[in-house]
Amino acid sequence: RQACTQAETLTSGMNLTRTLGNLPPNVCQPSYLAEQAQKMAQDNSQLVVEVLAEEQLKELGANALLAVAQGSDQPARMIVLNYQGGNADEQPYVLVGKGVTFDSGGISIKPGASMDEMKYDMCGAATVMGVFDSLLKLKLPINVIGVLTCAENMPSGGATRPGDIITTMSGQTVEILNTDAEGRLVLCDALTYVKRFEPKSVINIATLTGACLVALGSQTSGLMGNNQELVDSLLSAGQSAGDAAWQLPLFDDYQEQLDSPFADMANIGGPKAGTITAGCFLSRFTKDYPWAHLDIA
Repeated sequence: RQACTQAETLTSGMNLTRTLGNLPPNVCQPSYLAEQAQKMAQDNSQLVVEVLAEEQLKELGANALLAVAQGSDQPARMIVLNYQGGNADEQPYVLVGKGVTFDSGGISIKPGASMDEMKYDMCGAATVMGVFDSLLKLKLPINVIGVLTCAENMPSGGATRPGDIITTMSGQTVEILNTDAEGRLVLCDALTYVKRFEPKSVINIATLTGACLVALGSQTSGLMGNNQELVDSLLSAGQSAGDAAWQLPLFDDYQEQLDSPFADMANIGGPKAGTITAGCFLSRFTKDYPWAHLDIA
């Protein structure tokens, strides 16, 4: 009976993730994801949801997230879900999900063929929502915080340009060489933001790079991190769940590919090892806690 209940709750979360991913992008926009998160909290005292609008994001200095959204009529949102199932003094586990509800590529626009599938670029955020659906039903005795970084990446007269330089929430500067490398930009501000929670660990989940599909195909997620114990636990969980991940190297030598003569870093590292250099970019914002990155492209 217990196994059936557990299976039912897990499949409920999986189905929510699938449903959100399949919604058309004119429905599933950043504000829609915020509404769904707030509805989830309505009938559950263990969950508190905070939605940060663009004015609050500007005050926080979340300029990387805002830069991705500035070409769209849809305003960015950072959605914070706080589940308190454990003791108040227990460090939380943090999940950060990429929620680009439609990714045209921006000024560095994608080819037209299959662009309709770019509605799936919010599946990292949808995954975190699915996890919280299951968490609430299982009533797990832990504390978990989810942060969804939601934006729509569109080309317009107000869009971010290749060559623009932004200052992230961390204070580090980024030269944007390709506006289609936007996932790491929406994530990096969230990875800085979550330091305030003094997390036990942070896992970000993102449909981040096409290079991951080239390297690993559609069957296996790419996995990187700065803490081998955390990485090993995710590899083991993936084997148990039949949802495999494969660890990719995050050597310091790769960091040089992100060098910029004008800023602390560029947002792309060239054609070689694209999945790894995206992980290297994120690693620069995660030095204060155990961190792992799942590229679920």
